[in-house]
Amino acid sequence: MRAQTCLDEQLLLFMDQLEALEEKRHKLNSLIEEGWFSIAKARYSMGNKQVSALQYASEMEPLVYVEDSLLERGTVEFVCKRAESKSEELKSNIEDIGAKEGGLRRRINTKQKETKVEDASDTQQETELQEKTKTESPTPENRDPLKWFGILVPQNLKQAQAAFKEVITVSAEIASLQSAILATRKEMQAQMKEKQDSVGETKLETLKE
Repeated sequence: MRAQTCLDEQLLLFMDQLEALEEKRHKLNSLIEEGWFSIAKARYSMGNKQVSALQYASEMEPLVYVEDSLLERGTVEFVCKRAESKSEELKSNIEDIGAKEGGLRRRINTKQKETKVEDASDTQQETELQEKTKTESPTPENRDPLKWFGILVPQNLKQAQAAFKEVITVSAEIASLQSAILATRKEMQAQMKEKQDSVGETKLETLKE
């Protein structure tokens, strides 16, 4: 009786998950259609050549990445997170070098010549990192893909960006839900097999009697 109750609960959970998956997929399709329709409107107002791959940046840096984590039931959860920009990482490296410079100066105050040489070396290293930050790391404005198409972009292009941003989040939710559905189905199959084995043993004992 208890096994039957657990199986019924798993079945109800499985049906709820399938319903939620269907809703998420419908939302995903709607967002994709909305995004492409908004891009088509932007191309109509700005011109086909103004909204195309020709405007893409020569070097692209992802703004979002997907992190996966393994849960207790063996399911995998996918979460979207914003990536840290390279400029922030280089800024942290520059601060570390600055702190290192102070420590070196305090330790070698008795040797003036060596201090000057190492100070010059550290200053040069810091300057190189600052130049690298300016040349290689894009500013927050340039990291926004909308800036590739001009300063004053139409509202349709902004709506397309918002739709595709949500597509990434919904896709991660769908992947997590699919993993949960596979785990639930596996548990149901194991419980059904256990129930069948139990019923078979009961029939066998009855025949023996």
